[in-house]
Amino acid sequence: MTPQPDILHYAVSVVGKDRTGIVSGIAEALFRLGCNIADSSCTMLAGEFAVILIVSHAKPFSKSRLHDELKPVCDGLGMSLAVRTLHADEIARLETPGEICLISVYGADQPGIVYRVTHELAERGVNITDLNTKLIGTPDAPVYVMMLEVALSEGQTPEELEVLLGDLKKELNVEIGVRVITPVAL
Repeated sequence: MTPQPDILHYAVSVVGKDRTGIVSGIAEALFRLGCNIADSSCTMLAGEFAVILIVSHAKPFSKSRLHDELKPVCDGLGMSLAVRTLHADEIARLETPGEICLISVYGADQPGIVYRVTHELAERGVNITDLNTKLIGTPDAPVYVMMLEVALSEGQTPEELEVLLGDLKKELNVEIGVRVITPVAL
């Protein structure tokens, strides 16, 4: 997104028990207000549903109006709501100079997988742009799955990163794979 002086931007977070119609209800309220949804992430975590949106609206408009119009919709859905005004430096999309990669981690469920992998990445200057975890398998044999989208630092290669994560792979007894995600130009 490119900052525009006549456009206001807000971060909207909605969380609550999962049910049908959450996204539709919020999207309808935003549409009726004349808001544009620029970026979004919606996901179910256990039985909870989380929505994070970056929305924009032409001036004049206010955070309080956005909150006041969304609040009854969220209350009706049993969801909590938070709205935050974004400033120009928060809405500029930063392009990463390095490769964009997908890192997959699979293994027996155990404490510390997220911390250990993300710590290793942070130590190497790798920026995490998306992270998802799920517990799959059966109650008797649970498998922990973590998927990370990352931006490598300039000069880093996916192959080097995979080698660097090799010790952690052995220590945690998990599978770790790194592959390049080729951006698609529209």
